[in-house]
Amino acid sequence: MTRIRAALAAASALLLAACGGGGGSSDASDKGPATVKVSVIPIVDVAPVYLGNQQGFFAEQKLKLQFETAQGGAAIVPAVVSGQVDFGFSNYTSLVLARSKGLPLKVVAPGNASTGADKKDFGGVVVKAGSPIKTAKDLVGKRVAVNTLNNINDTTVRASIRKAGGDATNVKFTELAFPDMLAALDKGNVDAVQVVEPFLTTGLKNGGRLVASNYVDTAPNLTIAAYFTSQKTAASKPDLVKRFAAAMRKSLQYADQHPDEVRKVLGTYTKIDPSVASALTLPKFPTQVNSAGLQTLENLAVQDGLIKKAPDVKELLP
Repeated sequence: MTRIRAALAAASALLLAACGGGGGSSDASDKGPATVKVSVIPIVDVAPVYLGNQQGFFAEQKLKLQFETAQGGAAIVPAVVSGQVDFGFSNYTSLVLARSKGLPLKVVAPGNASTGADKKDFGGVVVKAGSPIKTAKDLVGKRVAVNTLNNINDTTVRASIRKAGGDATNVKFTELAFPDMLAALDKGNVDAVQVVEPFLTTGLKNGGRLVASNYVDTAPNLTIAAYFTSQKTAASKPDLVKRFAAAMRKSLQYADQHPDEVRKVLGTYTKIDPSVASALTLPKFPTQVNSAGLQTLENLAVQDGLIKKAPDVKELLP
């Protein structure tokens, strides 16, 4: 939790320093394409924005995208709040935590969602072959790796444990980067890992066993992440936000309908091996936010003690 609090504190400081504007783009569309800075994480989840850019959907809206990559949402939130970038990508729990601290964020388009199919999702909890852990209930008392403590992955793993009838308060979560998880599992440093693609497919190919689809267990067709901006940008550049959102929705729809092209575009911004890319399970790319799922994530954040009171969902949504 310390790292999240530090990131939120940094974002608050940047907000105070950014009252005169930042490095964002102009809202004028009659002077040629506006350069828009978008901060993303180089993972499968953001394939639609790259694919849509390739297809010319943003150019149609007179937008020229400039990508800035980050390792996680902890860096993206303050960059958006301060105006260093116009839009960012983050999971909903991170956005809820930031909004609960008073950071003025606004969702402009969905990012990705669970497939809704148990054991056929893009994320899940994996154990070693031969592990005595058979179901999520067996995770009670065990060491489970997640990429960030007190965020979407440990809260949804707890949701899986509760659904299976286990005590979700008795789990030993440890923070590890996704690329380090499978090695830690193999060495016995942890008993289970919550991974997303391409690490899920890699882990299963190497003999691992899937014991829970935590996103599926949490809520039907759970929307995981979103593209967002600051309330300042939304208020001062409404046309820019509207055009970005329109291009993003078209990109999401296209990606959802063209999975082979999604797999192909992964090679332009990630180091995922083509053989793995061809086998991995893609998330869904909805054009509308599942507000019920977002409410579930807010409820879990409160239930698991990440925040004392959840912000109004309407404060985040367009």
